[in-house]
Amino acid sequence: MSYVDDVIARVKEKNASEPEFLQAAEEVLESLRPVIEANEEKYKKEALLERITEPERQFKFRVPWVDDNGQVQVNTGYRVQFNSAIGPYKGGLRLHPSVNLGIIKFLGFEQIFKNSLTGLPIGGGKGGSDFDPKGKSDNEIMRFCQSFMTELCKYIGADTDVPAGDIGTGAREIGYMFGQYKRIRGVYEGVLTGKGLTYGGSLARTEATGYGLLYITEELFKDHNETLDGKTVVVSGAGNVAIYATQKAQQLGAKVVTCSDSTGWIYDPEGIDVELLKEVKEVKRERLTAYAEARPSAEYHEGRGVWSIPCDVALPCATQNELDIDDAKELVANGVTAVCEGANMPTTLEATEYFLENDVWFIGGKAANAGGVATSALEMSQNSERLSWTFEEVDEKLKDIMVNIYHNISDAAKKYGFEGNYVVGANIAGFEKVAEAMLSQGVV
Repeated sequence: MSYVDDVIARVKEKNASEPEFLQAAEEVLESLRPVIEANEEKYKKEALLERITEPERQFKFRVPWVDDNGQVQVNTGYRVQFNSAIGPYKGGLRLHPSVNLGIIKFLGFEQIFKNSLTGLPIGGGKGGSDFDPKGKSDNEIMRFCQSFMTELCKYIGADTDVPAGDIGTGAREIGYMFGQYKRIRGVYEGVLTGKGLTYGGSLARTEATGYGLLYITEELFKDHNETLDGKTVVVSGAGNVAIYATQKAQQLGAKVVTCSDSTGWIYDPEGIDVELLKEVKEVKRERLTAYAEARPSAEYHEGRGVWSIPCDVALPCATQNELDIDDAKELVANGVTAVCEGANMPTTLEATEYFLENDVWFIGGKAANAGGVATSALEMSQNSERLSWTFEEVDEKLKDIMVNIYHNISDAAKKYGFEGNYVVGANIAGFEKVAEAMLSQGVV
């Protein structure tokens, strides 16, 4: 049995109850075969793959808080500090009922390679809770966030572990958490990113993941002597990533015709009205039915269906495993040219393989949605220097990072004989840097 097969078998045995983590680990390890086989004896002796698939440490803790009726509620909090070979742990805090240890581990594992691809000195981590902010009052959210940070603050710091936002964790939640950290630890430092602009946040952070997704998609098209101008784009999601991906796509001349939330989706053949979408989702926090009511050209549909709309480019920007093999077949049948992931692992393994087999240009989330964490790292730099850069400065740095990521993953794929396979390219390019750092630092 090869070293890769041996480690995959061990990971499956050890983490049998964590399907998302197993999916992520298997996908990465399979695509690293050419690199591992070229260095098999060395990597096996150093147990490099065993170490890279095992978190350095992980925390699970109780989060008690009091609701507006005076009833005590109890949630579970998590922080997985996966790998610090190239810098302090960096990764978001997800607040969603689906959160469990396996999901946090999958996200933290992906973060190792994503953060490496940015070229910035940040390691991989992730955290969160099964708390659901939807339907909660601001005071309930504040009490939860304060209780959550009371425990989490023991394990994080500006040079140790720097969490950020994620699903369910926006500027409001980051603010409450930052205030509690400062109150308990008595220090004012860049321990969280995604902060408000009045207390250390970075301009362009809100837009970064969505904008970054389009910068790498634009570079992909340029590399194939194509342009996004005039292309039809379908986007899933209606949160931060989807909104700003839509905005930047339309700035680049494309027409985005869909968006979705947890209950349904919109098809707007005239193009999504970004300002209306922001008003519905960011200001009023309403369902997409409100968008359809305000926009005569829009059709609202219950359930799933975004991927049924013919398009040139598909941008999954909602959640993991939202685009399955049947969706992939429909997209290919309708002539899709490129699929680039704005969310973390939104495409199933089967669907990913189908796209690659059918010559669809496919860039996975490790590379395509790295703009968010890259700008978080830029926020860390501004905090360390006690400086604030302009929107244009941050946006220019973001674009340079995403363009470099595209060329790095493209070159890595070519180097190992997988030209055009950006999944393999991203995993290899991200892995090589982390592996070298781990080997240099000894058995730790």
